Amino acid sequence: MKIVPGSIKTALLHGYLLGSVAPRPICFASTIDENGVANLSPFSFFNVFGSKPPILVFSPARRVRDNTTKHTLDNVLATKEVVINVVSYNMVQQMNLASCEYPKGTDEFVKAGFTPIASDMVRPFRVKESPVQLECRVNQVIHTGEEGGAGNLIVCEVLCMHIDDAVLNAEGKIDPHKIDLVARMGGDFYCRASGAAVFEVPKPNVALGIGIDALPESIRNSRVLSGNNLGILGNSTAIPVVSEILYDDRLTQIIKEYDHDEQGKTNALHLYAKELLETHQVEKAWQVLLSEG
Repeated sequence: MKIVPGSIKTALLHGYLLGSVAPRPICFASTIDENGVANLSPFSFFNVFGSKPPILVFSPARRVRDNTTKHTLDNVLATKEVVINVVSYNMVQQMNLASCEYPKGTDEFVKAGFTPIASDMVRPFRVKESPVQLECRVNQVIHTGEEGGAGNLIVCEVLCMHIDDAVLNAEGKIDPHKIDLVARMGGDFYCRASGAAVFEVPKPNVALGIGIDALPESIRNSRVLSGNNLGILGNSTAIPVVSEILYDDRLTQIIKEYDHDEQGKTNALHLYAKELLETHQVEKAWQVLLSEG
């Protein structure tokens, strides 16, 4: 499939974009209007864009169906303040309820059953049920267009951040399993960023990785190892120099079983190495792979 924007309806393009650029974090934005009436609404066009100054950007896009703007945009243009609350799994259904397009003047805190608590540095309320609340000043609003589907980038500077101690680990850092965030996919789909969905990918070494191009040809062109497996090996700072292969029972069995079948031995060794790499046993995986030659 090939899509050139403008060649299909905006609503259809919108669906393809949201299904492709995902998962997206959720900005649960609390604002007030010029009369002090609270508004609460979620947006998934959202992320963090700096830490000094600490900048967040979210976008209440113009509605595709009728080109109208959202109350959140009207409010931040009027007051230049917003509280961005993150969304955990145990509040996602209430958050979804708050996304209903209630008439202007409706307090979604009341409709969705959330608890408003006073902010320290801005006028909009925080959501007590949210594990992290960020009080923000609106520095700039960038309108990307005037037609339905156009974005309105609200550039916010964080003035004060509130973190529930219950989501911290022993080192005082946010534990992804405790904070239990949710994110938006396409259509009605969400994902839960905790449990088995969370995995670690160590950042590249300060010393440069050798790269996939530097791996031995038999490894680089493996029929078994995936791109992810090769990426782990390529992040090594050097191909290990192994003075003596440490043979375990499985490695010994492979060497014995495929003594006269080089391709079969290679595939079996690579399969074993693949399993080791996927359980973060990189040094042992190298041992297995280097036993091939």
